[in-house]
Amino acid sequence: MPQNSLVIIRYGPYESCGVVDYRTFRLDGLRAALKACGYSPVLEKTPEWNQVELVVNGEIVYKCSIKDLEFGRLIS
Repeated sequence: MPQNSLVIIRYGPYESCGVVDYRTFRLDGLRAALKACGYSPVLEKTPEWNQVELVVNGEIVYKCSIKDLEFGRLIS
């Protein structure tokens, strides 16, 4: 990806301990990895439950369940 790309992390609410809410804990590793590569990711809420989308210059380049991401783990 070019360094000047607009990178958006769209994330939806998920259930934890019986409460459904928007949480960013599971996004910390992804955000850190993108920042280490020189990007400035923007967080954007979406109403889609349990979903994370990585959007680069308006195109979805990756999509997964937010529960597939590990807390604060840096992706290598």
